[in-house]
Parts: sequence; C-alpha cells; structure tokens
Amino acid sequence: MIKNAQIHFNEVGTPVADNFDDVYFSNDDGLAESHYVFYQQNNIEARLQNHDQTHFVIAETGFGTGLNFLNAWQHFNDHLANQQVQNQVDKRVKRLHFISFEKYPLNADDLKKALQAWPTLNKLSDELITHYPINLGGCHRIEFNNGQVILDLYFGDVLDSINAMSYPQSGVVDAWFLDGFAPSKNPDMWQQSVFNAMVDISRKHATLATFTAAGFVRRGLTAAGFSMQKAKGFGRKREMLIGQLAHANSAQSSPPYFEQPPAKLEHVAVIGGGIASSCILHSLAKRGIKSSLFCQDEKPAMGASHNVQGAVYPHLQAKNSPHSELFANSFLYAKRSYQQLLKNGFNFDYSWCGVLQHAVKKPLADKHQNLEQKQLWPQALMRNVTVEQGDKLAGVKTGYSGVYFEQGGWVNPPQLVEAMLKAANSLNPINSYFNCHIQQLTKTDAGWYLTHKHTQYGPFSDVIICAGEHSDAFEQTNALPIVGVRGQVSHIQASEQSKQLKTVLCHKGYFTPAYLGKHCMGATFEKNTKSRAVTEKDNQLNHEQLLSFYHQSDFATTLGDITCAKAAVRCTFIDHLPMAGQWCEQSDYSTAFANLRLGKRYQYSPLCKPQQGLHIFTGFGARALCSAPILSEHFISTLNNEPRPLSERVSQAIHPARFIVRDLIRNKI
Repeated sequence: MIKNAQIHFNEVGTPVADNFDDVYFSNDDGLAESHYVFYQQNNIEARLQNHDQTHFVIAETGFGTGLNFLNAWQHFNDHLANQQVQNQVDKRVKRLHFISFEKYPLNADDLKKALQAWPTLNKLSDELITHYPINLGGCHRIEFNNGQVILDLYFGDVLDSINAMSYPQSGVVDAWFLDGFAPSKNPDMWQQSVFNAMVDISRKHATLATFTAAGFVRRGLTAAGFSMQKAKGFGRKREMLIGQLAHANSAQSSPPYFEQPPAKLEHVAVIGGGIASSCILHSLAKRGIKSSLFCQDEKPAMGASHNVQGAVYPHLQAKNSPHSELFANSFLYAKRSYQQLLKNGFNFDYSWCGVLQHAVKKPLADKHQNLEQKQLWPQALMRNVTVEQGDKLAGVKTGYSGVYFEQGGWVNPPQLVEAMLKAANSLNPINSYFNCHIQQLTKTDAGWYLTHKHTQYGPFSDVIICAGEHSDAFEQTNALPIVGVRGQVSHIQASEQSKQLKTVLCHKGYFTPAYLGKHCMGATFEKNTKSRAVTEKDNQLNHEQLLSFYHQSDFATTLGDITCAKAAVRCTFIDHLPMAGQWCEQSDYSTAFANLRLGKRYQYSPLCKPQQGLHIFTGFGARALCSAPILSEHFISTLNNEPRPLSERVSQAIHPARFIVRDLIRNKI
C-alpha cells in the first residue's frame, strides 16, 4: 500500500519532507524557479506553437505539491487563449498531457496547505485538490478543461511505474522535468536505471531540464542517450542541466503479438448504444475526432444498460492481479468522470451512498478476512466492517459483517448514457442514427462502409464495435468468443422499513436503496441464451434469493409487490475481462506468430492485418459502469499515440488477441 509523505512546514511556511530533510520548493520563490528551470529551459512555449502532434507530453519525476504541473497548466491555458482561428496546417498544440511520478504522495490536507503559498494559482489549485486521488498505487488519470489538460499521476516508485507502463516503440514523452529531492538526499531516484527507463518512453528529440548540475547525473543522462549541457541556474544557483535526446530507442512495452498500433481516426463509426459506446464517443469528442453513432434501437441504453439503478463499485481480489488493478483504478476514474459530468450541467439520477458487500456465506467471510489481512487496498477505497458497523451504515438490521466501499453507490444508467452523449455532442457534434441495424461491414480502399438494409454509410477511417452480445453479428467478427449471460432485475415496492436502507447491499446479487418508491432487486444468471423476455419465474427467484439471505430482516420481509422487471444479456468472455483493441484474425496470427507453438519468442513475421481499422470494445458484463470510462480512454489514447492510463499487464489482459496467443502457446491452433 502507498504511504503518504510525512512532512512539516518550516519557519517561512515551506513544506519539508521528514524522510529526505529537504524542501519541496525554494524558500525564495518556488513558482518562479519552477517556471525558469522546467518550463523555460525546455522551451515549451515555442514548442506548443509548432509540434508534430496536437498533444504535447511532459513527464516529471516527483509530483510533490504539484507546483510544476500547476505552472505548466496555467501557461498552457494562456497558450489556448492566444490561439487564433485554426486551419488544416496549424501545428499548434490543442491538448497538454502531464505525467508525474510520486513515491510518497502528500495527503490532501498537506497539499492544500502547501499550495496556499501561491494565490495566483488558487483556481487551478482548487481543482487539483478537488480531484486529488487517494493513496492507491498505479496511474490516476485526472482530466481538466474538458480533457484539454490531462494529469496522469502515478503513485509508486518512479522506476517501478515506468517499467509497468504501456507505451509504443516511438515513445510518448516530449519533455522531462527531472525534479524531486536533491541527489544527495534521494539517491534512489537519481540512478542509471531510471535514466535508461526515461529514454524508453521518450520520443525523438525529447528534452529535459533539471535544477541539479551534479556530475554523476550529467554522466548518467549522457550514457542513457541525452546530449547534455549546462545552463545558468535560477537565482543564487550558478548552474543547472539541460539535454535533448537525439534518437528514440526501439523499446516498447509489449511483445509484437500484443502491440496496439496507432490509427488516423479521421472519422470513426461506433456501433452500439449503451455505456460502452457513449464512453467511446465521449473520449473521441474530447480529442475533436469526428464520429458517427449507429444504434439498432430507437433510443440509447435499451440493452444491458437499461436498468434504472446500477451499482458502481470495484471488484477487488486479495491479490494485486491485473483484474484487481483494472477495477480499482477504473472505479476511481469512473467516479471522477461522472462527477465532472454533473458539474458541467449534464444531469442523471445517482446517489454516492456507499456499497456494502455482505459476507452471506462462509467463503465470502473468508475472502473478506483475507482482504483485510493482505492490506492491499486503501481504507478510503474499501474497509472491513463488523455486523454492528455494517448495520449502522446500512440503516437497517442485516446480521452480516462485510466489506464497505464508501465511495461507491448507484447511478441511473439510461440517464447516464444520455448525459454522456450530450456531453460528447457539446464538445464535437456526433452524427447519430437510431433504428439503424447495421448488417454488413465492407472495407474498401476509401475506408469502411456500413450497410443498413439498402443504405450505405461511409467511408469511415475506423469502425469500433460496442454492440455487447451482438458484437459477433458481422462476418468479420463471428469468431468472437462471447459468453452471453442473461440477467433479470426486478423492481419491488418499498415499505416503510425498507425505505430506511441507506446503502446498496451486495449478497449473491444486489439490492438498492429505494428510488421512486421501489428497489432494484437481482439479478438472475443464465448462460447460453440471448432471450430478453421477462419471466415471472425470474421475479420469484430474485425475491426468494433476497429472503434466503435476509429472512431475519424487516426491510426484506415487509416489501410490497414486484411491479415490473427488465431482462438483458450481459456480454462477457471466459476470463471475465473486457476486450478493447484492433480486431485480430486468427489465421493472420497463426501465420505471423507460428513460432509461439514451438515455445519461441522471436523470428516472427509481420501481420497482414486484413481488417485494419476494425476495432472491438465489448465484454464488460455487469461492470461497464465501473470499467468502461477508463478503458475507453486507454483504447483511444493508444490509437491516438498518447500516453496510456493502464499498465502493460492490464493492456495485455484486455487485448483482443489474448485467446489466440494463448492457444498458439498451448499448440491448440
């Protein structure tokens, strides 16, 4: 678990790290020093006017109080304000991406106190403090200015964090702020392995600047590949170091069979109509990428996203698996995204009332005990509660201990999808086609065409299929190994006793607090069917399941009648993880990576990619509310050659080729 920094404030109010006995910024003028050493010496102002991408990426070692980020953000806002009407050859940067690594993050109270020293930054500081994450390891993607400014804040050791990152061969970083405590105070950060790792994720001609002029730092950065020189230091400091990378190296985080190449994304067709497609469209809109939505239903969220209350909480294990890593970090991003939608005026019904996962059976009690003993997750994310504590949180008597997710709750998914689509439209108008059942996908030299009855739409540079259990309905994707699981949720009338329930309850299914006079109760679990028919039998199963666990509780035994229900098919895969990426042909992989059958990890052939531009984004099961927002960001970031918010191991775990690669290694195909 990540430990917060232990600090104190010296006589002039500057924060000092107890572990390193060093200040976080200069006692004289830390903001001026930050601007001179990092922003000016990397020549960022001029580079924002003429860059080969519409996004510019800064990476920093040592987030500290966030002063360097806030200064860069403030000047990037000035850059945006000074932009004139754009044209097709404009090379000015539209989006700032800031990556920062912090092993010992400040707690929110200390951060707030430290930033009071800079009243000119108050507006930006308040936003940072509002979105500042809990002490969970890994990448926290935080967005500002409707996605024009992105902070990827990594909590953990800088070398471990870079080694865990997912990145392409071309690199992603344009400029480095080599900060942190002085080399004599924090030697672990100023080491050759860190300098080499910096080069791995840097683009050609990346620059760096650092306040130190230490000889071993200059020699280490030179050995890593930077051309280094001294520059005039700030204030009383005589010298500092600046550098530039002549050539990006050939490092990439993934083996060739798990590569995710970039795409042009000129005009993207999105097939679907639920949470997954709305998240994709929102991610595209934030980047100004033209898109069109094709939905077979008369309006959005009529499939698996149609329940009126959906629980939002992370599915965690007692080990730091790719599964747990994905859901822990995706939950926090999803909640930030939903709160930002509300702040921007896009409304949906919700309640961050907490989620209480009850130990209704001994295996669950054992699992909860194991979670507590391992101490992998911050208490602000989840904590164990006794029977008495849980009942107090729930507001009703249950008789069970459990795990409490205090930041969780529920949202109205159809309203959320509508809000997400409206937000996307406000950023970049979307062409939307409802009652439009796409039956055929055709690739031509001009691009992709979509056919509905006798009407063709296109051409599109890319097609993203977000159609849930219907994602295998096309000739190109009929090999998609979808496992469809039908689920029915019942809506039951609330009683005076049940209206006292204050949190979402999870047992084998889930039960929500009263909303519009009813509770959501469910859900059933039926494989090998695509039926959406509501049945009275499933209503009875939902009710009987609830009573089997809470027959001793008044809130459950006093409920009224089941007034209505909804059924849908959850789209899943056998490993219970989603799929996001370029569509992969088994025959193409079998030829290119034939050596995997022999246990060899070399001498591969290039992929032919006959379906280049066709992508899959599906398989979220019942957890799209939690995972779809960050996965859409990761996916579109990858295609757009931007920094990615998910680690390489998670990226491989959701790769569309993962089952093909597995079967090649096992010599099954």
